[in-house]
Amino acid sequence: MIDEDHLDKMQEECGIFGIYGHPEAGNLTYLGLYALQHRGQEASGIVTYDGKTFHQERGAGLVADIFSGQRLRHLKGHAAIGHNRYSTAGGNRLENVQPILVNYALGTLGMVHNGNLINATHLRDELEAYGAIFQSSTDSEVIVHLIAHSMRTKVALRIVESLQRVRGAYSLLFLSEEGLIGVRDPYGVRPLSLGKVKGGGYVLASETCAFDLIEAEFIRDIEPGEVVHINEKGVSSFKPFPQVAPAQCVFEYVYFSRPDSHVFDRSVYGIRKRLGRELHREDPIDADVVIPVPDSGVPAALGYAEASLIPYDFGLIRNHYIGRTFIEPRQSIRHFGVKIKLNAVREIIEGKRVVVVDDSLVRGTTSRKIVKMIRAAGAKEIHVRISSPPIVSPCFYGIDTPTRNELVASNHSVEEIRKYITADSLSYLSSDGMFRAVYQNDAPKNQHFCTACFSEDYPIPFTGEEIVQIGLFDGQNATKP
Repeated sequence: MIDEDHLDKMQEECGIFGIYGHPEAGNLTYLGLYALQHRGQEASGIVTYDGKTFHQERGAGLVADIFSGQRLRHLKGHAAIGHNRYSTAGGNRLENVQPILVNYALGTLGMVHNGNLINATHLRDELEAYGAIFQSSTDSEVIVHLIAHSMRTKVALRIVESLQRVRGAYSLLFLSEEGLIGVRDPYGVRPLSLGKVKGGGYVLASETCAFDLIEAEFIRDIEPGEVVHINEKGVSSFKPFPQVAPAQCVFEYVYFSRPDSHVFDRSVYGIRKRLGRELHREDPIDADVVIPVPDSGVPAALGYAEASLIPYDFGLIRNHYIGRTFIEPRQSIRHFGVKIKLNAVREIIEGKRVVVVDDSLVRGTTSRKIVKMIRAAGAKEIHVRISSPPIVSPCFYGIDTPTRNELVASNHSVEEIRKYITADSLSYLSSDGMFRAVYQNDAPKNQHFCTACFSEDYPIPFTGEEIVQIGLFDGQNATKP
């Protein structure tokens, strides 16, 4: 049986990690990817460079299962890049597993990508018309072919020239004979940070939690539109792209990033707690206990409990030792998919008015099962609180989201959703409340963030052709381009 309940969350994009100037670059990249496992669980890969030869290992599955001692010993060198994959474009075949490693006119080039290109189909068709042969179905490979077609004499210049033709979201790492290069798109949609390793060398990673594991010191975030070049001379950077208004993904704070990370120069854990406080501020209710939907709902539930002075407890216990597939007994068990992941604690819930805090509500199918589980454990009342606004439109910038018609808030009122999930009440955090939590003030302004999934306001515009290609128009409902 396929576990479909994980589909009721916005799915992680990808995690990237790179290091230059350390004798154990391969091992540290393994640890960095281990810390970034939450950003992609389908596949992983590492490429290293020892000054003469590039070495590659990749495979499907979790980081710890792929990289055996023998594979890590093969990954020699002082520089490396790595990637955890969740497929937002292209299937999960081995040829789609990054890093992409190619030989071209200037030597060898490895690349990893977090994000999604909205004009990839057009560029791919154009490149194939000129004779390019693609080895994978990922949008990321388009960038490599553009680089190969460039006539510039330095890899950094080829990268810049190629990315000037690309539109979409990208945080990229390149490894070549010329060093390690990191790039963040002009909107800064996806995160990327720079750190320094105690034993020597510099690191680039999607989140700072990867630095903590290898005892690297966080230096700063890579700025939107910035190109960073790391080699034996140190770190240099420049900004070759036209400046646009930043549009960093606010959902990194709501769900994607690990709570112990600093993303976009802010504490994820601190923001999530404040989301919970704002949730109570906007819609207080009398109750006996506040419980989170673990694990992602925990910080917001703590914030809600602190603001409301209602006792906090773990009324739902999560089983962390399950995969995405499992065998269900032949005699069907009601709500089996949720029950194998979560179990209600009757002693905490029975006879009580319960506030259930979760970070988001996508399709509503899992929330419905959770409410029924809590009700079966004897809850007197169940009040569901969501620490983000309603998700009304898909993301096309590197997150795997359902289609617009599958997003329950896109075509149902809050009251209709409440009835569907069978809760006694349902409340979402407002956009203003979300930005009060992000900015820590009472006059929030969305100056730096993409909120397309909540607002249908897409900061990177689409052409008419792209609207059809990527499914902005689903046949019944059109999303604002």
